Amino acid sequence: MILKDLSLVNFKNYAQFDASFCSRINCFVGNNGMGKTNLLDAIHYLTFCKSYFNPVDSQNISYDESFFVIQGTIEKHHEAIELYCAIKRNQKKVFKRNKKEYEKLSDHIGSFPMVMISPGDSELIAGTSELRRKFVDSIISQYDKVYLDHLIAYTRVVKQRNALLKQFAESKTFDSVTLDIWDDQLALYGSKLLDIRKQFLDQFIPLFNEHYHYISNSRETVNIGYENSLKQRDFKQALIASLPKDRVLQYTGVGPHKDDLDFELNGQELKKFASQGQQKSFLLALKLAQFDFLADKKNMKPLLLLDDVYDKLDEERFTKLIERVSSNQFGQVFITDTHPERMQELFKNKAVECRFFRIESGCLKPEHTPENA
Repeated sequence: MILKDLSLVNFKNYAQFDASFCSRINCFVGNNGMGKTNLLDAIHYLTFCKSYFNPVDSQNISYDESFFVIQGTIEKHHEAIELYCAIKRNQKKVFKRNKKEYEKLSDHIGSFPMVMISPGDSELIAGTSELRRKFVDSIISQYDKVYLDHLIAYTRVVKQRNALLKQFAESKTFDSVTLDIWDDQLALYGSKLLDIRKQFLDQFIPLFNEHYHYISNSRETVNIGYENSLKQRDFKQALIASLPKDRVLQYTGVGPHKDDLDFELNGQELKKFASQGQQKSFLLALKLAQFDFLADKKNMKPLLLLDDVYDKLDEERFTKLIERVSSNQFGQVFITDTHPERMQELFKNKAVECRFFRIESGCLKPEHTPENA
């Protein structure tokens, strides 16, 4: 799968942008604040119908403008597919494939697999369990529409059960029959989510370990565990046991929406005992494993977007990363960096097609491409 071209109008700091890309390595270079990351975010819009960084669509419109448009052509299985995304203030998002508008944006998810690596991913380690669940859910949802449907249904039932618990508290009443109806649905959808997550992790963790060992030269051992809030109990039994607390908090306290991933380095908690470089290596391994997993499930190589990956990595680990993504294991890659000379030096002796794009204040400037890239 290849992104052939990208066009922007009024997107973030770009009044207008047009570029065509090569099929392997595309480097956006320039100083900080010029708009390199915004180009990656535009690509994310084309594949996921939303921003990677800002969930409020209208805030991605250029200042004082009333709309933005993102267009691109993706070649998939030798077919050229035109994608179109338009946002107008206070209006519904418009997303089209070959000029035909989607009835549901969820129908687009997974059609064009993509993996983004960004400095903000550090929140996967330091942030809440919700972020780690979203990481797992987003991967599975890209290849398993049934899982996505179950996830949407489960989330809806949790909200309805929570509303019922709140109603009980406010009215000082309790209706076990009505609650049991929602509990049955929670158990139905939640059990399916848990089964699929387990199958996913059984396949994902070996891929993750292989990438981490490569980037770190096997200096450390890492592990990913799954923390299940049911604690080996039957789903309905767990809901019954949690009910007194749920009624006090007016919130459903057990189920897949409360589970978490445990990240470990050398048998210890990653966020407490790992250096910044080790944490960054862990995140890179997570995302590269995501790439491998999706490539296998979708029978195509996803787009790989690397935003400021040099940050917090030593020279050796950064070089190992570039060696890996330059290999035939990967397809089209987009990289941002503040030092064009560094990137040109890394790629000049590699037998891989490479194109450089110099970005200055939301504008594309001519950039030299290494002669032997």
